[in-house]
Amino acid sequence: MEQRIERIKKQLHSQSYKLTPQREATVRVLLEHEEDHLSAEDVYLLVKEKAPEIGLATVYRTLELLNELEVVDKINFGDGVSRYDLRQEGAAHFHHHLVCMECGAVDEIQEDLLGDVEKIVENGWNFKIKDHRLTFHGVCHRCQGKVEKKKKDSEKEMNKVN
Repeated sequence: MEQRIERIKKQLHSQSYKLTPQREATVRVLLEHEEDHLSAEDVYLLVKEKAPEIGLATVYRTLELLNELEVVDKINFGDGVSRYDLRQEGAAHFHHHLVCMECGAVDEIQEDLLGDVEKIVENGWNFKIKDHRLTFHGVCHRCQGKVEKKKKDSEKEMNKVN
């Protein structure tokens, strides 16, 4: 974690920003919860445990700065809540997500699946792609059995009524 913080510090310095204690506390929370997709409020509550003096506005500004510098990606899964996801170091593009419509779980796909699509778009429409985001909405492997059971139970109930 310390090496990653040092690299983020260098990235900030290269753009004439400092890694203030408040920014560092925010980065640490993001690193500690890298698998989660935290909202600004989630980050704030976790940062507040480490740095009680920090304000919500400071956390928002820090997250927006980290987004501008491509340290994090700001994402929305269609629920109206912006979430922040650390960008994988050295990644040319943002990673993809699988959002379960049953339980709300969010799984990640690290592989870049759109290389060929990008080439087609760039060549066919003379459009220079800087990044892309892909989110699949469906039913995760954890819920698929539950959904099938609900469907069968519902069919049984319908048969009893008829």
